[in-house]
Amino acid sequence: MQIVTVLCISRYEKFMKGAINIEILFKDPIYITRPLLPNLQDVYSKLSEVWESKWLTNNGPQQINLEKALKEYLHVENLSLFNNGTSALLLGLKALDLTGEVITTPFTFPATVQALDWNNLTPIFSDIDSTTLTLDAAKIESLITEKTTAILGVHTFGNPCDVEQIQLIANKYNLKVIYDGAHSFGTSLNNKPIGYYGDMTMFSFHATKLFNTVEGGALTFSDASLVEKLSLLKNFGIANPEEVVLSGLNAKLNEIQAVVGLEVLKLVETERKKRHVIKRAYEYYLKDVPGINVLTKLEGDDSSYQYFVIQIEEELYGKSRDWLHETLKEYNVYTRKYFYPLCSDFEWYEHLESAQKVNLPIAQKAVKQVLALPYYGELQIESVEKICKVIRDSI
Repeated sequence: MQIVTVLCISRYEKFMKGAINIEILFKDPIYITRPLLPNLQDVYSKLSEVWESKWLTNNGPQQINLEKALKEYLHVENLSLFNNGTSALLLGLKALDLTGEVITTPFTFPATVQALDWNNLTPIFSDIDSTTLTLDAAKIESLITEKTTAILGVHTFGNPCDVEQIQLIANKYNLKVIYDGAHSFGTSLNNKPIGYYGDMTMFSFHATKLFNTVEGGALTFSDASLVEKLSLLKNFGIANPEEVVLSGLNAKLNEIQAVVGLEVLKLVETERKKRHVIKRAYEYYLKDVPGINVLTKLEGDDSSYQYFVIQIEEELYGKSRDWLHETLKEYNVYTRKYFYPLCSDFEWYEHLESAQKVNLPIAQKAVKQVLALPYYGELQIESVEKICKVIRDSI
């Protein structure tokens, strides 16, 4: 009966048949991530300042302080905060006055292409690189038409796009370049901050991200003249109490979110170091498993340490990604098929030639192979070892 209290009935039945190793089973669930949370007393202290000021939103002092701190951390000159990453990307695209078609990746979170939809822009899907799972720069140029106005890349799992080649193509055809950097907070490339590249980069500060403001996001951008325009767009287009100069939204980061962000930012470097150790542990225990390939290989300043992601080649491993995903659940370990499904497979894109499966062979393969494993600073090395033992013993 003691075993039954740990296992659900189905797991108990599998255990009795020898299908589950009780020594590896986790009593408490191991989730894909855990939010980085500051000390509550530190948050209370900052909140008292907000309560005293009675300034809860609309460009308050906490938001201004966070904006300044993030400019320093991300090494960028221009940054604008938003209530979430989706709003940031949506209004960033709006600020650039884009029209027509935008070349983008099918292998991304829905928000990337949804931001295009809400701007009446047509996504043109390009296949991805088999190693980084970012846009394959070699496939972009053939998709450019007279309607193309921009390229929207995604730094997938923190793996940077081929930014130099993409910029050469953009310069040749006079296109804007926007990056979805939701996974790339703190990433550097060629000793330059990731926000240095392209015309604009969006960062997400969702609770699942390395740095969070519970919900939130930001845009970094090269054109300083966009500062005022973005400020208007995220505040209904209101220029002053008696003048509305353009059509905007309510997409401001509030003072409470900013307080959380200021305290979380103090913890980020320690969290990165912890995740580095966990990453090394995963790599050590999985290094000789046939068919298991680590996708998130970057380290140090080059890495965001956002996710630890593997790619499973069923022919070599002997089991599918979906099988492993479900098997780990039996041990109370929750992984994520991330990204799944492909955005190009959404029914409202069925009519697009670029969305046809035959045009996206690498993406169609990757979406069936990729699995994000539990990854956060509080994850114990012993837990990593047990997770990897399930993966290894499943061969």
